[in-house]
Amino acid sequence: MSEQPTTEPSTGSQDLFPQGTVEPEYSLNDVLDTDAAGVYADITDEDRAHWMRACAFVQDELLGVIHEYWDRGEYPLDLVARMGELDLLRDGVDVPGYAPMSKMAAGLVAMELSRGDGSISTVSGVQGGLAMRSIAMCGNDEQRERWLPNMAAGKLLGAFALTEPTHGSDSIGLETRATPSEGGFILNGEKKWIGNGSMGGITVVWARNDVTNAVQGFVVPQESEGYSGTTIRGKLALRAIHQAHIRMENVFVPTENVLPGAGSFRDTSAVLFATRIGVAWAAVGQAVACYETAVQYAAQRQQFGRPLAASQIVQERLARMLSELTAMQTIVMAMARKEEAGTLTGPQASLAKYTATRTARRVAANARDLLGGNGILVENRVARHFADVEALHTYEGTETVQALIIGKSITGFSAYN
Repeated sequence: MSEQPTTEPSTGSQDLFPQGTVEPEYSLNDVLDTDAAGVYADITDEDRAHWMRACAFVQDELLGVIHEYWDRGEYPLDLVARMGELDLLRDGVDVPGYAPMSKMAAGLVAMELSRGDGSISTVSGVQGGLAMRSIAMCGNDEQRERWLPNMAAGKLLGAFALTEPTHGSDSIGLETRATPSEGGFILNGEKKWIGNGSMGGITVVWARNDVTNAVQGFVVPQESEGYSGTTIRGKLALRAIHQAHIRMENVFVPTENVLPGAGSFRDTSAVLFATRIGVAWAAVGQAVACYETAVQYAAQRQQFGRPLAASQIVQERLARMLSELTAMQTIVMAMARKEEAGTLTGPQASLAKYTATRTARRVAANARDLLGGNGILVENRVARHFADVEALHTYEGTETVQALIIGKSITGFSAYN
């Protein structure tokens, strides 16, 4: 006869799962002080207010849900509408009925949105930085009043269609044609990687005039006959915004939709130049997110009987990430002040973008590695940024193109061909 137990067996999880086998839930989304050099100490109250409004949106409404959209490859249009309500879509573009937003404020907002998510930052970059800016810079008063307020409010999505399937870095060689016709133009051609190009709004299309061969800008409603935008699937990065492959077959554009100030590729380049420093700001935001995640994970993750943060090698890696982040903040702030003063040059903007995106890649890779296996989980924040910074590194001019712009300014020789 077996001996009876003297106590009732426990059904508690501590007996079922020995101590140390249940992984804790990590809290990785808190805002940390990452301004080690005090580079933001003297920004104006107005600029800081824009930044803090973006920060509140990121903390309260974005971080808790964005990984689910990203994982499913869904475009969070509800969040985009909310960004419109909070005036986070226009990237500093002047819009009738809206308070002025400085270039510094626009940069800080881009940084903060990118700290939240690369796709969400790209939404603002496409909507405000490219589509709205094209209309603001190249349109007339009637066009600005017709489209910009609804775009700023998030009620009308806008796309910027320059890149073509066979013309990326050499976008000046675009082949989409605009043929003069009675009352307007007929557009034929294809575009690729066009954010918002399949979402049912308007698309600013850059095409070459069949008669003059000059590049012109056209505002094309996406419901126009002959316009088709197909969402590109299977992306590794920027999964929470939709980019499109656009085909235009005899799309008629009335004269009132032709941007009068867009008559050459120089005008296209002016729009792109105005957004380049914004990409550098976004890279800073990506790096901040990765650094914050790494610091918080290192403090919470236990290995060898102590937090990772108590290890010398981990502290060295965190110090390296902060050093690189501080260098990014310093150069971007320096270039932003030049932009506000109207003295920023093309090579300087390229240097900011080149430096910031290259450095953000290193910070992201270091943070991803520090998190070990948890670093590839989308919900743990750094994995999204690790992937998204690759896209950021490429768009608005690849690393190679930026290097050639900088190289020409150094040597005086153009090495594009």
